[in-house]
Amino acid sequence: MRALIGDSEFDRDTAVTRREPGVYDIDLSAGWTIISAVNGGYLLAVLGRALADTLPHPDPFTVSAHYLTASQPGPAVVRTETVRTGRTLSTGQASLFQFDDEGNEVERIRVLASYGDLGTLPDDVRTTATPPPIPPLERCFGPEDGPAPVDGSSAITERLMLKLDPATVGWALGAPSGKGEMRAWFGLADGRDADPLSLLLAVDALPPTAFELGLKGWVPTVELTVHVRHRPAPGPLRVSITTRNLAGGFLEEDAEVWDSTDRLVAQSRQLARVRLG
Repeated sequence: MRALIGDSEFDRDTAVTRREPGVYDIDLSAGWTIISAVNGGYLLAVLGRALADTLPHPDPFTVSAHYLTASQPGPAVVRTETVRTGRTLSTGQASLFQFDDEGNEVERIRVLASYGDLGTLPDDVRTTATPPPIPPLERCFGPEDGPAPVDGSSAITERLMLKLDPATVGWALGAPSGKGEMRAWFGLADGRDADPLSLLLAVDALPPTAFELGLKGWVPTVELTVHVRHRPAPGPLRVSITTRNLAGGFLEEDAEVWDSTDRLVAQSRQLARVRLG
């Protein structure tokens, strides 16, 4: 049975409990880890849910996050603040905190976001963007078709329906293409349809483009900005990520997310650190 929006593992694991206005508690799930850290897209969805409760508008339009230190599974506190409210947009900020081994509070991630109501936007599209050329889902490959993508935890892959374009899986066979590209069909493993909040996860859920550039290991996000453009239609999403420039140990990843009606529903850019040599 397909999970419904509001009643899936993703919803339960991103749910925050309001302790008082602007303060939320959550237990970060180990189910969304990669290597040893909690996935950045999952964290963005957690803060996005807290901001949706804080602000008068329901949907994220633009979310910019700075990842300060790696988050770990376990208790965390989210603190939110309303920066400005208007008729069509409201802006807020949020930070997630955890305690280190010495008991000191550590800020893990800080977000500035503007929210609105996607349902009120005019249905006028003028674009030169086109959906990525991904083969049919049955001709693509998932984590179950190859070795573990990284050393350490790959728990997040068990919660996703992820089918990679064969043209971007050379890294898994020991023959990376040298191109900074990653493309895949994306969904949640329990069948829950996508919504604006899960788009914050989708832009950061594929293997890093660094793998196809011949690099290995953790590629931690430094900064990630997501633009949500439309409420996605039911069905699997197509995600395309490209990197054009790796320099000084950092690369950018530009992502596009397309829904089942060939509509561009989200875009993002992130800066990430890579290990060279």
